[in-house]
Amino acid sequence: MSYNTPAQTAKAAVESGVAKANLPIGSMAVGGFLAGAYIAFGGLLAIVGSAGLDPKTWGGLTTLVTGLVFSLGLILVVIGGAELLTGNMMLLPLALLERRITIQQLLLNWGVLFVANLAGSLFVAYVLAYKTGVIGDALAKAGTPAAMDHTRLVGIVTGKGITETHLQVFLRAIGCNWLVCLGVWLALAAHDVVGKIAGIIFPITAFVALGFDHVVANMFFLPLGMFVDSPGLTWGDVTWNIVFAFLGNAVGAGVFVAGAYWYTYLRPRPDPVVQAPGASEAMEAGEGRKARD
Repeated sequence: MSYNTPAQTAKAAVESGVAKANLPIGSMAVGGFLAGAYIAFGGLLAIVGSAGLDPKTWGGLTTLVTGLVFSLGLILVVIGGAELLTGNMMLLPLALLERRITIQQLLLNWGVLFVANLAGSLFVAYVLAYKTGVIGDALAKAGTPAAMDHTRLVGIVTGKGITETHLQVFLRAIGCNWLVCLGVWLALAAHDVVGKIAGIIFPITAFVALGFDHVVANMFFLPLGMFVDSPGLTWGDVTWNIVFAFLGNAVGAGVFVAGAYWYTYLRPRPDPVVQAPGASEAMEAGEGRKARD
């Protein structure tokens, strides 16, 4: 099965970053809304798919299953076509380092996608998860799917919104987007849909299973926690989590993926000095005469 080499993938990533930076704002906004919704679909499936898996019985398999089904979100973004902020945190810096786009284009893209991803995430959280009753509430009868879904959601948002410190969110977000952008990178390396999906699944499963923080996923989980009155969670908790997750995601993508791969495969290198035929022999002869003198 053929695939792009890392050097070829780096060049493809630059071209993708240039194309995304030059999208009309309307296309960025619609694509961003879709990406936020797609990640939210993955988050909703992750809640439902892992609800009822007691960690005391299932151990790490609970978060492993959560991550596996959450991969749906990035698969929809990459294969279906949408504009995800966290992926663009890697693609546009690569294009910027190659001097193919401006810093103004990067900031505009990130700003539009932040708002659009948030809108898509909130739409799925409020309309398709909360108002539909898919995610139950505290009054749901114990043992029912609604009650198990509600309990799982509360566990997720308590960990992310209350238990984790700001520093922990920031550091976990670095690890998260390092892995997410590697998923995008592997998808760029693959030549067919099956290869792209396979390249996405394992890094995404890893970041979720490890408990890392993804700013767009948290735009879904934490507001949904507010809608169902998760105990102790406030809008202040939601806001600060999103701020530090954004910053950490930007570092993870920009430094450890874009920066590292640009330095390795794309940075300009001085041309090797090519000596004319016989130049080394003439140099050695000259040095010999100096020694005799």
